[in-house]
Amino acid sequence: MSILLQAEPPEMSRGPRIGLGVTIGIVVIFAAVAAWLASAFIEEEWESDLLAWQVRLGIVADSRVAEVDEWVDTQLAAMEELADNPGLRLYLTQVANGDDQPEETPEAAAQVTFMRNLMIVVADRFGFSAPPTGPDVRANVGRVGIAGIALTDLNGRVLVATQTMPEVTGDLLAFVVSAELGARAVLDLYRDGDGGVMMGFAAPVFPVQGEPVADQQLGWILGVKPVADELFGLLEQPGAVEQTAEAVLVREAGGVITYLSPLLDGTEALERSLTSDTANLAAQFAIEMPEGFAERTDYRGEAVLVVSRWLDAPTGWTLLYKVDRSEALADAEARQSRLVVVFVLVIGLVVLAIAGVWFYGTSRRARRSADRFREIAEQLDRNERFLRLVTDSQPNVIFITDADSRVRFANRRLGEAAGVAQEDIAGKPLANAIGPHLAGQYEALSRQALQDRATVSETVREETKSGIRVTRSSHVPLPDDSELAGAVLIVEEDLTRTVMERERREQVLRDIVDTLVTVVDKRDPHSADHSRRVSRLAGTVADEMGLAPTMAETTGTAAQLMNLGKILVPIEVLTKPGQLTDAERTQVRDSIHTSAELIKAIAFDGPVHETLSQVQEKVDGTGWPSGLAGDGIILPARIIAVVNSFVAMVSPRAHRDSLSIDDALDALSQQAGKAFDRNVIAALIHYLNNKQGRDTL
Repeated sequence: MSILLQAEPPEMSRGPRIGLGVTIGIVVIFAAVAAWLASAFIEEEWESDLLAWQVRLGIVADSRVAEVDEWVDTQLAAMEELADNPGLRLYLTQVANGDDQPEETPEAAAQVTFMRNLMIVVADRFGFSAPPTGPDVRANVGRVGIAGIALTDLNGRVLVATQTMPEVTGDLLAFVVSAELGARAVLDLYRDGDGGVMMGFAAPVFPVQGEPVADQQLGWILGVKPVADELFGLLEQPGAVEQTAEAVLVREAGGVITYLSPLLDGTEALERSLTSDTANLAAQFAIEMPEGFAERTDYRGEAVLVVSRWLDAPTGWTLLYKVDRSEALADAEARQSRLVVVFVLVIGLVVLAIAGVWFYGTSRRARRSADRFREIAEQLDRNERFLRLVTDSQPNVIFITDADSRVRFANRRLGEAAGVAQEDIAGKPLANAIGPHLAGQYEALSRQALQDRATVSETVREETKSGIRVTRSSHVPLPDDSELAGAVLIVEEDLTRTVMERERREQVLRDIVDTLVTVVDKRDPHSADHSRRVSRLAGTVADEMGLAPTMAETTGTAAQLMNLGKILVPIEVLTKPGQLTDAERTQVRDSIHTSAELIKAIAFDGPVHETLSQVQEKVDGTGWPSGLAGDGIILPARIIAVVNSFVAMVSPRAHRDSLSIDDALDALSQQAGKAFDRNVIAALIHYLNNKQGRDTL
């Protein structure tokens, strides 16, 4: 900054006024720039501390999830080991063929004894045993016990069991009867009559000569055991030093979140539940955002840092690992406080030093006025060099303009950008430094900042000879009670690299989407290019309905990916020329939901996953899979549902001819308010009839 101090005779009062104005101006500039730099530094340090905790908590959460997943898989593997035993499968096959009492023969009795002994061995090895609480009776009579292993038929009838296997009644019977056939199953945590925390594990049993498919399953190997000591011990992280760190298992059902594991405040397992709409709840965040990290409130009402992970095991559990914010960030907050104190002290010392020099210079006799002015000038020059040292070390362009749009201060970056010496910029019109076009934009933003008395920022994208350039300028009004009244501090940041990298990632994502759509089209030649046609038309309808750009792009992207799930549908089903069976139609119907699951982990800008999950919902609430209705269905999903049906009807298929556009629109209109949103249908008809949309099909 070049602000010249001119020494004048003592009798002229103008000299002290000039010195005071210059002093105040230097203090204001220094304070503004130093405050901005200190704030940026403190914010960067804070983000660094949060990132370190995210990594630290995430490592622990990953290790605990791996331990729990391995434990659940071990229990199920024990059941599968029994289910695969040839003797057990042969026995169950005989029962299924009508021999309800095979143990009445000596051979069958020996077979039952062998199976019971085998179950006892496995039960002892994997903890599915407990001291018996009742007499040793026949296997198909109700048992008294808390843990054990049993062979049952599909209706839950016990055929063979260990001595302490509890009776298969109530919730245990309901679990066996309702479990998905053909797959292993887990009975979630519950308390038995004595208050113990229990779980059940089941593996399907297939006939000796049959295939391991659902419709050939004959029964179940069912194991029940207390799990508190085994399972909850896995949540403790070896070597953890944080006093408030805690790994918790949670699940959500019916709008209620249940804490499955014991809690740090002494609450027992399964004893605490909170509604999922509890404000800022860490558990709800964990369930909604697996792999996420955030600052939330835990069940005690304490602010915590939390990471979340979903378990791969078929339990429906979510694991969250958290630590109290006060413990985690205590050092960071103390460091921030020290930085603020140091900053205030430095500013105060500089202000006191400058004020002292000014007072000393104006209080001396007239014969020494020139010397005192020189001393003040030297002090200001040192302050100026310090200010330049601070601002010139920054990668951004920093300068100050006055009310006449003249440059009062500029750092080295502005001189480099303007192609002139830094010392030659001070006092020049802004247009001479950055060009008349950009100067006009900056002057307008500075006027707005002065009018609003608040910082104004704007991001500009422009074509240059060297390519695209993206910059963001921040305009900070300086106080009116100084020599720099009407002046504005301007900081210009070059965001080109950041923006270009983001756009490159977005283009890569679009290329991946196009590639996936191409793969699906090659597997399903009868509906080739269907997804792209739906995407183009759905995006147009979204624009017609005035959706925001992000939601309109979400509509097009979700439509493109709608048939991605057909990758998992057998190609013979996709290319079948005749009518599909019910099972085949279910496969094709479920492929859209599969598409949503396949792209769940991809970070789109908009709610693409939610859109695909709701495409098959109907506005009257009779849709699939969740029975959502009306505005409860996200608008992009309602648009895709209408457009997908329309494009399908006007497209020929192997088993039928295409409908005319008018016939297709009539068919849609008949379902308005039932399957489809009537507003979406109206937008589609408007586009086709009034904007030459028919010519684009």
